[in-house]
Amino acid sequence: MRSRALFAIAGVVTAMLAAAPAHAERLIVSVSNHRVTVTPNYSGGELVLFGSVEKDDKTPPNRGNYDLVVTVSGPRADMVTRRKERKFGIWINTDSRQFLQVPGYLALFSNRPFDQIASPEVQRRQQLGLNNVLLMQRVGPDYADVVPNDAFRSAFVRLRSEHGLYREATSAVTFLTPTLFRTGIPLPAEVPIGTYNVEIKLFADGALVTKTETAFEIVKVGFEQFVATTARQNGLVYGLVTAFMALMTGWMASIVFRKD
Repeated sequence: MRSRALFAIAGVVTAMLAAAPAHAERLIVSVSNHRVTVTPNYSGGELVLFGSVEKDDKTPPNRGNYDLVVTVSGPRADMVTRRKERKFGIWINTDSRQFLQVPGYLALFSNRPFDQIASPEVQRRQQLGLNNVLLMQRVGPDYADVVPNDAFRSAFVRLRSEHGLYREATSAVTFLTPTLFRTGIPLPAEVPIGTYNVEIKLFADGALVTKTETAFEIVKVGFEQFVATTARQNGLVYGLVTAFMALMTGWMASIVFRKD
């Protein structure tokens, strides 16, 4: 019985290994800095992602040129987009849509337009381009991602893009050689603090060949980080100090601007 059980387990493992896809290429990647520090006078910067495609004896000899898509996503959070309308001479919020756990920063880079890299079906499945990235929303009692031309979705992406937090560039990846590549990752001044995931996908002849991931972190340093840490870990002390400073500021202002 024990021997038959071992043979059965071995057969299952062999079948799983046979069913697993054998990658003929693999990606070796890294970023120029895995930890970015943000100071009070931080005005933005740029990281460099570089890497290479390593082939083995399983790589088809007639493999065409490679295409590369890099997706950088920052810390996730719930966000709200509001629609304003002018009524009685003033602008008021008339409707809103909540986006659930969407990236605070989202960038997609490639070496050529996405429609030249893969078919529309592959683009949707692999989320190539801002229009194909899933942005979960609360629509009434339901949770779903709607069509790309939805008014709230379009406004959300447009507003994030105006601040440099959502971006798409189809000529940002450069192949220095047929297998060596690089791209820049711009970080605006308003970049969120947290961990950033970088997903690199390699395509050939319209199909996904392989993919890999790396990451980097953005952290605050200096007095701002001290204040943020104190507010998070010692809320009562932070509140008391803030109230005391407000009282002192008001008292000093009353003395300076007092009229005799």
